[in-house]
Amino acid sequence: MIKKIEAIIKPFKLDEVKEALQEIGLQGITVTEVKGFGRQKGHTELYRGAEYVVDFLPKVKIELVCSEDLVERAVEIIMNTARTGRIGDGKIFVIPVENAIRIRTGESGTEAL
Repeated sequence: MIKKIEAIIKPFKLDEVKEALQEIGLQGITVTEVKGFGRQKGHTELYRGAEYVVDFLPKVKIELVCSEDLVERAVEIIMNTARTGRIGDGKIFVIPVENAIRIRTGESGTEAL
């Protein structure tokens, strides 16, 4: 069984999370710079004397696909490494993956990871 883990975290935590995941043998992650809000709901800023609302905050989305036996450990690592204890630390989603195929070789399933 293959699972996809998507984690949305604070940008300054990316390197720490990446290194921790590599230490358990997970390689091959995709990182996207994203913007969003949850309970944080943004904040107001002053720019050239005018006040404006910044309601989409910069975040980083990490995506990785791994075998089911590594999911629990990977989620634990992301949680512990990305946590600051403040609002806006992010979310983790675990999604089932029907199949994975390595384009170069045609391998599928866990062999493609």
